[in-house]
Amino acid sequence: MLPPSIKKNDRLAKALIYTVSFVVFAAVVFLSRFKLEADLGFDIHIFAKLNAFINSIVAFLLLVALLAVKQGKYRLHKRIMLLSIVLSVIFLISYICHHLLSGNTVYGGTGTIRYVYFFILITHIFLAAVILPFILFTSYRALIAEWPGHRRLARITWPVWFYVSVTGVIVYLMISPFYT
Repeated sequence: MLPPSIKKNDRLAKALIYTVSFVVFAAVVFLSRFKLEADLGFDIHIFAKLNAFINSIVAFLLLVALLAVKQGKYRLHKRIMLLSIVLSVIFLISYICHHLLSGNTVYGGTGTIRYVYFFILITHIFLAAVILPFILFTSYRALIAEWPGHRRLARITWPVWFYVSVTGVIVYLMISPFYT
């Protein structure tokens, strides 16, 4: 196991994690109600493609990180997980940009595929909304080298984060034909 990277301060960590999680959630909800009218000179749906690409990379990295930790390669696992967090921050910025510039897209599929799409979309949105504090608490437990707590949280966080990453790509593939 690795030594602590930061000094333990649960009180400060909780305050920061809850604040960041609330601010991110509130920003996404608040900004989703607006659409900026701006001609950037390029297809604004490039942000959606970027989002899907980032989600694909994060899903792949999460698998590689899981394999690394199972093989006892803890430094590699740590680097990959930190990269996944950085990519997720870039994703969030790109996601907000896309929704601010393009607004909402109506899904045009019909029949059974419509129900499949909305099931995936609803579970994706709900889990994406709740996963951030889990990611941050799991990371914090690792950074202070509190391994039992880290493992306990990671058993919940990893599959949910992986699901959100994969379903983000699926949602993009299903909705992108309906972009205007």
